[in-house]
Amino acid sequence: MKTSSKWASGLLLPVLGALPVILWAGGAQAQSAADTADTSQTTADQSGGNPSLDEIVVSAQHIQGPQAAPSQGSLVATEPQSVISGDYIKNNDSPIANYTDIIKFTPSVWTVDPNGPGMMEDLDTSIRGFQDGFFNVTFDGIPWGDSNDFTHHSTSYFMPQNISSVVVDRGPGTASTMGDATFGGTVAVQSADPYKDPTVSVDAADGSFNTLLGGARFDTGQISQWGGTSAYLDLQSFKTNGYLSDASLERSNAFFKVLQPVGDSTTITFASNLNKLQQHPPIGETSADIAAYGPNYAYNNNPDSQAYVGFNTDHINTDYEYLAINSKVDDWTVNNKLYTYAYYHTELAGDDPNGQLPNGTYPAGETPNGTLYSPTDVPGNVLTNDYRSVGDILRVEHPLGPGVVQFGGWYDHQSNLRQLIEEDFTDDFAYNPAALGNTIPNEIESADRLQHNQLFTRQGFVAYVWNATSALTINAGDRLVNFERAIVAPVNQGTLQPLVYDQTWERNLPSIDAHYQLSDHWSTYAQWAQGFLAPNLNVLYTTNPRESSIQPQSTTNWQAGTAWASSRLSLAGDVYYINFGNEIAKTAVDGIEVFYNLGGTIYKGVEFEGTYVLGDGFSLYTGGSINDAQVKLNGGWVPDTPRNTGAVGLQFQRGPVQASLLDHYIGSRYMSSGNTLPLGGYATTDAAVNYDFLENFGALQDLKATLTLSNLFNNTSIYWQDGTTAGGQNLWFTIPGRSVMVSLSARL
Repeated sequence: MKTSSKWASGLLLPVLGALPVILWAGGAQAQSAADTADTSQTTADQSGGNPSLDEIVVSAQHIQGPQAAPSQGSLVATEPQSVISGDYIKNNDSPIANYTDIIKFTPSVWTVDPNGPGMMEDLDTSIRGFQDGFFNVTFDGIPWGDSNDFTHHSTSYFMPQNISSVVVDRGPGTASTMGDATFGGTVAVQSADPYKDPTVSVDAADGSFNTLLGGARFDTGQISQWGGTSAYLDLQSFKTNGYLSDASLERSNAFFKVLQPVGDSTTITFASNLNKLQQHPPIGETSADIAAYGPNYAYNNNPDSQAYVGFNTDHINTDYEYLAINSKVDDWTVNNKLYTYAYYHTELAGDDPNGQLPNGTYPAGETPNGTLYSPTDVPGNVLTNDYRSVGDILRVEHPLGPGVVQFGGWYDHQSNLRQLIEEDFTDDFAYNPAALGNTIPNEIESADRLQHNQLFTRQGFVAYVWNATSALTINAGDRLVNFERAIVAPVNQGTLQPLVYDQTWERNLPSIDAHYQLSDHWSTYAQWAQGFLAPNLNVLYTTNPRESSIQPQSTTNWQAGTAWASSRLSLAGDVYYINFGNEIAKTAVDGIEVFYNLGGTIYKGVEFEGTYVLGDGFSLYTGGSINDAQVKLNGGWVPDTPRNTGAVGLQFQRGPVQASLLDHYIGSRYMSSGNTLPLGGYATTDAAVNYDFLENFGALQDLKATLTLSNLFNNTSIYWQDGTTAGGQNLWFTIPGRSVMVSLSARL
């Protein structure tokens, strides 16, 4: 595979060589492990009022408002941020929640798991109307996701028991913000640290839809004989039938993390996450299905049907590992993360579970040759999506004059096998070339796609953080991004023809922001930045990609905001304007993604959130947004973008009792381009009650009982259009009905 020589000499060598250099140089301020009672916050070195090297983590300078706040703005941020603390996650979210569930009350965020909280991947997470794939998700500062369209699998990696905080960063960041999709923002998930003392913790939960969870965590405490080593292993397993019929899920997860101080100025961190998942993910209901079977229909138990649950199943195994070194030698601060993660996915799916193309029929326009499959044979397809990423992120910082210079880079290589094979599920899963109008029963003639893809991401940055005054900080920099896609496809998606192709895209992304600290409790900021999204794999779904008119997507972002935080009050607000140069949207046909070009778009809006401590243990939270997203050419509304979002709620905390009641509103939107398929706004309400037992019960210590209720008033209206069937019928999802979880946690 060809590689630009300037990247090989200018970025790859220092990145790949960073590990021995750092080990030789010595290290960073040792990151203190969280104590046994509270691991919800991790600390970060501070430089010029910003988190060290622009890593988005929760620090003491971030959380200065009421601790009970569902989320709050940050006094040190240079663009809009909402910070969700570990305490809030533990007290209010379901013990099987995805990270997408955790962020749902923050301004401009829209997300729903159609099968119930944590019981299925979210389909519709968006920030300001930017769908998943248009923004980053990071875990401990490392970007991850599918290389084909940069989306994420929310049930396939991290459990809430191992999350200490989540930050929703609504903007492209600074020059040092790494990722394939920076312009839409970053959802930064931070892992919990080990406890200081040796501890064995257990947890269990029971809830709606026959949901059961069990877990245990083992902490070593700080081992003085090994220089302060601390580590923990957390094991979690749950199963659920889910809200939707015959859409069960079983999941097991293991997370391991170790912190190793080296001397007084180095910390080495190793973490590993293993996840195993089996599920039956639905693709939505037609209006006829809803009328006939109700709002929660997904699959059936008829083995002669394409909607048979046994013919619609996922098997997913993932792993995620990194080795990080955080070092400070004299005035040099170095942070390096070497990582790998993998996703192995096999899926069986009926060709058309919604019955628009019954057994023995074919899509319009296709003329089968050879033997017809009969009405007693069930046509389906087997999907394989296997990939592994290997990469490294290096960040270096050094004082220079009245400020700090920052530089570094990111390299990632993801190798991906994507294939979709037509098979006859009732004929021992034999190849079914007739489904594609072919005759020879082999893999090639039965393949909708058979691709070996690679994505090389190379990014380098330099920035200067100028402390203009004791209160004013200006951060200006530039990031050079370079993306290279390579494909070797015996059968290319969309064309069904072979393709061998390689193409590189490159661009500079300058940015500048100003942060002004008006007082200890009040700050303001303004930002201008350019963003860029690596071209999706779909640009290669053509016989001659070089003749494609689809150009890479890019943005120019302007935004400004302010934040106030004290022990009784937190307030944050911002305005934004985003000029989107070339937006690629997508829909689905029978669960298969189809892309189309919206052209230029404009996003603009206002966002706010705040928490006020009323007294006597009560606090009030409110937040929301007014969002506008229109296509430049015709003024049409960008699909899937709510006109507004809102949240309001009351929280209570006194003695052993903590409780919350929060209502969430999503405004009207269009589900398709051209202002078609309008859907009205809707609201859901969640509640939680916690009780910390003051006495011990035999071997059980620090016993805590939690009750969480999702969608308290059982709103099951239609909220999402998930494309169409092969026959052109709209596929809908309804809001998952009311669910209740009761959980217990304790130390042994």
